[in-house]
Amino acid sequence: MLSDIVENILAGSLRAAARLIRKIDDGAPEATECLKRLYPHSGNAFVIGLTGPPGVGKSTLTDALIEEIRKQGKTVGVLAVDPSSPFSGGAILGDRIRMQRHATDEGVFIRSMATRGEFGGITAATRGAVVVMDVMGKDFVLVETVGVGQDELDIARIADTTIIVLAPGLGDSIQAIKAGILEIGDLFVINKADLNGAEKTEQEIKAMIDMGQSTVLEQDNWIPSVVKTVANRLQGIDLLWSEIDRHRHYFTGNVSPQFLKRKRFNLKLELIEMVKQRLVDSLLKKMDDEGELEQAVEQILEKQTDPYTLSEKILKKLV
Repeated sequence: MLSDIVENILAGSLRAAARLIRKIDDGAPEATECLKRLYPHSGNAFVIGLTGPPGVGKSTLTDALIEEIRKQGKTVGVLAVDPSSPFSGGAILGDRIRMQRHATDEGVFIRSMATRGEFGGITAATRGAVVVMDVMGKDFVLVETVGVGQDELDIARIADTTIIVLAPGLGDSIQAIKAGILEIGDLFVINKADLNGAEKTEQEIKAMIDMGQSTVLEQDNWIPSVVKTVANRLQGIDLLWSEIDRHRHYFTGNVSPQFLKRKRFNLKLELIEMVKQRLVDSLLKKMDDEGELEQAVEQILEKQTDPYTLSEKILKKLV
């Protein structure tokens, strides 16, 4: 019964939450119905997003933040977006394996979600999973993106604080600047700061912030800070948490026109993406059920038509 699932999650049931998140990840219709009932109860957890290039230690940093949050006496949910298995389509679970030391802590709830071929660092199901962790009573929700490269910008749509994680000596900071990923950062972390080049990376990031090329500067008076950490030794984590807390108080207390504009913009993008996903899934399922998709592929393969013409026909049918 949907009502039982909803009631159990509102009561903080880990088992019910895990089952629903699995259904959300699989795109089950009943998951949407549950989310409709849960959404009015959401909005209490503070969502922290961690993104950045692969190899910078995002999982280790997330693990260290879990420990810091628990030291504060707060509960935490973690969504680790992992690459999809090429065989099962499920998450490879690498991030969750790294955080196993928290597995017996009832105040910590960790789930992995598969990318399922999606770009942007998170999945369409991530928002729903965040809602579930929120309404089950978690104080904080950490969302770690898959780490596929320079285009992980979607995290800024769902996170209250977006942390860009970089590391010295790997060229990450330069690549991030090229890609524009700095534009979404509320905080910047130079992890593995014990390596050569940490000071240079810090100078580059601060220079970008000073040049005013970060759209974060349009969010009223907030100026991103840069924190150096060595997450596997827990160095700098207390300072990072202090900066997160500072941004949290700024975030929750800010009602300026610029800030509200940002919220509306992010919600609009989320709604558009949800509608697009529903339309595409509905159309493709109908075509697949009726055999039109395979027929279209054969027509292109035999040069009877081209994908551009067929895509236009499909779009006209949808409209």
